[in-house]
Amino acid sequence: MNIQNILKKEKLSKTDLVYMLTCKGEEEKELFMHSKAIREKEIGKSVYLRGLIEFSNICSKDCLYCGIRKSNSKVARFDIEDEHILNAAKFAYDNNYGSIVLQGGERNDNQFIERIDSLLKKIKKLSNNKLGITLSVGEQTRETYQKWFKSGAHRYLLRIESSNKELYYKIHPKNDNHSFEARLECLKTLQDIGYQTGTGVMIALPHQTIEDLADDLLFFKEFNIDMVGMGPYIEHADTPLYTDKDLLIPQKERFILSLHMIACLRILMKDINIAAATALQAIDPIGREKAINIGANIIMPNITPTEERVLYQLYQDKPCTDEGADECYSCIEKRIQMANCEVKYNEWGDSPHYKKRKQE
Repeated sequence: MNIQNILKKEKLSKTDLVYMLTCKGEEEKELFMHSKAIREKEIGKSVYLRGLIEFSNICSKDCLYCGIRKSNSKVARFDIEDEHILNAAKFAYDNNYGSIVLQGGERNDNQFIERIDSLLKKIKKLSNNKLGITLSVGEQTRETYQKWFKSGAHRYLLRIESSNKELYYKIHPKNDNHSFEARLECLKTLQDIGYQTGTGVMIALPHQTIEDLADDLLFFKEFNIDMVGMGPYIEHADTPLYTDKDLLIPQKERFILSLHMIACLRILMKDINIAAATALQAIDPIGREKAINIGANIIMPNITPTEERVLYQLYQDKPCTDEGADECYSCIEKRIQMANCEVKYNEWGDSPHYKKRKQE
């Protein structure tokens, strides 16, 4: 087995993916060159922006890896006022981002549902219906997803975190509020309603194997996912999973493995949207640029008001928490040009895969 023979295949097996995830030296370079060439052929050199608004760290979930989990009493909770959320959306619109992401802790009470619905309508109005809107606020009922879709959300990111059920319950409590089956059913529901549906995993978790990651890639393929956001697991001291920190590989190795995952996914699913995760930059100052260079085509500049940004700490050493939206905006083009790509302004940047899937 060698990388040249694997890259000639039309269909990749789990064994192939394991080899691709672990190749080194010249074979690694060939892998990255191949994934980059596929991105340029299928997607082009365009990179699309998603202005990220992390509007609340209040969460009903108790995921064992997450810094804003419900049981973490050390977190200063925040919930940005609607006015500031709308101002951030207006900033994205005025600066030609084309699209935003509303991301927050998971809640499903009526007040929260109605608030999101109202925000969607107001954002559509202030942007003359031009801003694309992605939601990332967790598991909801079909009725809620349908309501938000009707009000203007057209993408939804719901990360599975691991497609291995056994591993899923090593990083989530096993109870009615944290169900592997419920997560899968929500993803199916989102697709059924018509959302561009995204998911993702954490890479290099404690107890995770290379075979698990290969299965994650095949899960994306089998589920016919339109977009993926995945990045290296970075531990947080105020979480239960931190007790397993001695099982972790070094951060630099987690970063390299994440690049391999992105390259493999671009080869496996040539026309989907792949985000360059912020967590990459937490390990390598130009981590997102490296991801774009080998196949990612989405970047999410943080446009959350600065005073709240520092409190949305899913993991430690999160980058850009002290920068305002203007500062992030000023360096976007330079960063993307470093990856020999170009920013596409005023475009939603829909996944070509989604368009094909809807025609089937």
